[in-house]
Order: sequence, then C-alpha cells, then structure tokens
Amino acid sequence: VKVDCGYRIDLLAEGKVIIEVKSVNRLEPIHEAQLLSYLKLSGCKIGLLINFNVQVVKVLKNGVGRLVLGFQE
Repeated sequence: VKVDCGYRIDLLAEGKVIIEVKSVNRLEPIHEAQLLSYLKLSGCKIGLLINFNVQVVKVLKNGVGRLVLGFQE
C-alpha cells in the first residue's frame, strides 16, 4: 500500500491492517486522527494503535486500540 503524500505507516500486516506504534504517556485524539487519516488515504479498513509506554507491561491491552473505517461503536 503506497500512501504518497508525506505520511509514513509504521507497519502494514498482510496489506490489510495498519499498525501505528507509539510510546507516549497516553494516547491522545491526534494519534487516533493520524491512524484514521492513514486508513482513509490507503484504502485499508482496519488499524491498530499500540502504545508501548504503559505502566503495566503485562497488561498491554491498556495500550492497544482498534479502529475500523466506517464502523460506529
């Protein structure tokens, strides 16, 4: 998947899932907006936003979020 406008996707799994990796104190709305932009520009439907800077490393689920383009929760 080529996103040809200065953006750089961190990881792309099977050409279908964009994985955006962060190491920040907490995930902010701008991080979700960045992943959403990657989804829209690439045509992919699913993205994972992973923050490796979580207090309890054993429970990484606190640092993982999933976005599905066009899906309202």
